[in-house]
Amino acid sequence: MNFLVIGGDAAGMSAASRAKRNMPEMNVTVLEKTHDVSYSACGMPYNIAVPEKAIEDLVVRQAQVFREKQGINLLTGHRVESIEPKEKRVAGVTYEGEKFEFPYDKLLIATGGSPIVPDLPGFDLPGVLVLKNLDHGRKIKAYMDEHPVKKAVIIGMGYIGLEMCEALRARAMEVAMVKPNLNFIPWMPDELSDEVQKEAAANGVALHMGHSVRKIERANSSLAVVCEDMTLEADMVIVAIGITPNNELAIKAGLETSVKKAIAVDRMLKTSDENIYAAGDCADAYHVVTGEKTWIPLALRANRAGWAVADNICGSQMELDGVAGTSVFKVFELEIARTGLTLKESKESGFDPADIVIKSRSRAHAHPGSTTIYVHLIGDIKTGRLLGAQMVGKEGVAHRISAAAVALHNKMTVERFSQTDFAYAPPFGPVWDPLLTAANQLLKKMP
Repeated sequence: MNFLVIGGDAAGMSAASRAKRNMPEMNVTVLEKTHDVSYSACGMPYNIAVPEKAIEDLVVRQAQVFREKQGINLLTGHRVESIEPKEKRVAGVTYEGEKFEFPYDKLLIATGGSPIVPDLPGFDLPGVLVLKNLDHGRKIKAYMDEHPVKKAVIIGMGYIGLEMCEALRARAMEVAMVKPNLNFIPWMPDELSDEVQKEAAANGVALHMGHSVRKIERANSSLAVVCEDMTLEADMVIVAIGITPNNELAIKAGLETSVKKAIAVDRMLKTSDENIYAAGDCADAYHVVTGEKTWIPLALRANRAGWAVADNICGSQMELDGVAGTSVFKVFELEIARTGLTLKESKESGFDPADIVIKSRSRAHAHPGSTTIYVHLIGDIKTGRLLGAQMVGKEGVAHRISAAAVALHNKMTVERFSQTDFAYAPPFGPVWDPLLTAANQLLKKMP
């Protein structure tokens, strides 16, 4: 069998490696348009924060290891330009400009996602940078090495933007963030979002909500981010307003798309063509709470989906349950985590939600070092089901959120969740864990 993979990062290399382990005799070829494979993209902000660290430290496994130790025909610098499903082949061009064609029996599209860059004047100027792949990180570090960057502006306040504001402050830069939405973190209740906002401001980050960027201009030796009602000066601009799935190849090949134009796949990761699979940030998924299609580009899903594709082409019939959108990120001393639906999403999905925000402690009240934890819990009044959870605190948040994620995957009710047997010791939490306290309080609002 010829198993062909387009894309050599999380989903692509996970699938290629597992397929080769499952069936060593299989012919596995990976076509990657860049020269980077198998790296920790999520570690880039933390790497950028330390000037002496090489961006290559984030590479998990070198390309040569895949070739020599696993027998994978990994070809970097190969950009696929078209998929021909009827002929079961792909065509493209190498970095050097040479054309190529490869046949396949089974094909995996693992093309990932790309940063959204507004079609506005000045977003192509030198010093206006994005962060999604390793080469983006390489360019940011190189730019800071080659230019005296003292002021930075980040456009957007999502995960990447907030992680980057900490990274740039660690390098003693003045940092300003700007976005059009008036709410700092719109998917969180104000009590939680305000804590994150205060933490960012306390660490010297200037926050400008409710300002739409109109253009970026060159101003002498620096840049000017021009909004409707103000202008922000910068030596470097990071555009971090989100990503979009790389779906162009799939659309040109006539494959179906769904939410946010992500490539539509079934629970076995198969597309609308029985010989083509898709996985990672380019593909959709089923949400474990709603059962409906969603698009939530996260690392664990990409790796797990790559494994599932490999198992399926090797005959194991692997179906994936879906995603809950579980995520965590850090803003200076705060941990911010979420899983499941937000209150707004719960209403839009047809539930009748009740929610509660509680303030608790990360350790027993008398134990030294205890800090505040905020918990937002959402349940469905009609069925009693737990729908979602969000947490903010200086410790004990990142791993606690996984308990709520497990509950969502098992479709637990709030009442059943409130009865789960959590571990207790004073250095790690109060007798009544913050999640249990929130569940007990939420039950009072769910007759």
